[in-house]
Amino acid sequence: MLNPNTNFENIYNQHKVLVYNLAINYLQNKEDAQEITQDVFMQLHQSLSQFKNQSSIKTWIYRITINKSLDLIKNKKSQKRFFIFGKRSENEFEYNSLTTFEHPGILIENKEKSKILFDIINQLPEKQKTAFLLSKLDELSNPEVSEIMQLSISAVESLIFRAKTTLREKISKNFEEHSKKK
Repeated sequence: MLNPNTNFENIYNQHKVLVYNLAINYLQNKEDAQEITQDVFMQLHQSLSQFKNQSSIKTWIYRITINKSLDLIKNKKSQKRFFIFGKRSENEFEYNSLTTFEHPGILIENKEKSKILFDIINQLPEKQKTAFLLSKLDELSNPEVSEIMQLSISAVESLIFRAKTTLREKISKNFEEHSKKK
């Protein structure tokens, strides 16, 4: 059980930025990140009494955020496939949001390069993407990533290594192609 002095408002205030930043790293859409943030805290509020301290509250929040973000990505990909076969979305923006994303922390002169980078990150397998985002963007240690992902530290290290190798290869290829176009 949680410490009796820990209430939902304190948890929200301590972790709302973490949840939003993690969601935006996954979803690359401000509205979706806000929606996930809201969903995460609604779930936390509903299930807080069931938390058993088997991991830290922060780890639990990371897991919920990652799962909700991945679920939303899968749902959007599924909607996109249906759209191809005739189902039309009420909101065309939804289908274009990933390709036009502008990360709020990126300077204007770097936006084109950051778009290429995020496009490549989004192509990584799910576990590699998660390990990479937690390690490099959220700057968590490998033991922290290991606890969140419920994998061994060596498995996390391997995922990060493979993600970095893939990113290095694809970035090199993309930037070469990009500079040839200029």
